[in-house]
Formats: sequence, C-alpha cells, structure tokens
Amino acid sequence: MALIYFQSTEEDHKVAKLTAFAIGLHMVESAFPSPLPGVKPGIANIITLYVLKRYGIGTATWVSILRVFASSLLLGQFLTPTFLLSLSGATLSLLALALADRLPHRYFSVVSISILAAFAHIAGQLMVVRLLLIPHASVAVLIPVFALAALFFGLINGLITAKLLR
Repeated sequence: MALIYFQSTEEDHKVAKLTAFAIGLHMVESAFPSPLPGVKPGIANIITLYVLKRYGIGTATWVSILRVFASSLLLGQFLTPTFLLSLSGATLSLLALALADRLPHRYFSVVSISILAAFAHIAGQLMVVRLLLIPHASVAVLIPVFALAALFFGLINGLITAKLLR
C-alpha cells in the first residue's frame, strides 16, 4: 500500500488559521439565541471581509466555504435545511463580494461592500426558503425584516472589519 504524501504550503496554513478563527466565531454566535428566528449577526463574515481585503477573493472563498462545511459538521447540521441556507447565503455573498471588489475602492469601502454582501446573503437564503422549504408567495412578507437586519448587521460587521484593517 502506497502512502500519499501531501506537502502543505504557507498558503494552506494561512487558510487553515483564518478558517479556524471564522469557525470559532460561528460557534460562539450559534451558542446565543437569535433576536428573531433566522436572524443572526454573521460575525464570522468579518473574517471573510478581512480575508478579501488582505488576501483576495480566492482565499476569502476558501475560508468562507470551508467555514460553512466545517461548522455544519460540528453543529450536526450537515445537509440539513440550515446547511442549505448557510451555503446559499455564503455563495451569493461571495459572488457579490467578487463583483464589489472590482468597484473603485475610493468610492466603495469595506463597510459598503459588507452591506452589499449581507443583502446578497439574505437574498440567497430567502431564495432557498421560497424554492425548497416554503414554496409560497407569502415568504415575500419577510423581506423587509430580513433586509433591515442585513443592513444593520452588514453595517456593524463592515465597521468592525474596517477597524481591524487599520
């Protein structure tokens, strides 16, 4: 039987450390009750924003997706509706971050792209809810509440990230 040897790089170590930090924040957040069902501050997204600004969208994608999978495994939510909501939110948020990172940095700060990513995150989650979990038009009634939460938490997470980047 041949042994397969994997040579890790400094990049692998960096991604692992940042992902572990994001997982830790996600686990802390999951220990507290939600102010409204389905509304969480998303403090692990601070790490994704930080990584985006420091290391680029590729590393941010790895950190975010690994966090979603690892956290869902640790919390016993892998392949559950909660996992699908988290993965869809992270995926749409990463897409928004990739597009927003191309905007002129002079006009679009980490705070504004944090808000944009928060809206994309909630849009991804509401699409999964509408298409897979509650296939009824009444889901649209939730949009204002979740949009307000996305604005608030996107602003807070963006301000924290801006402070960390200084």
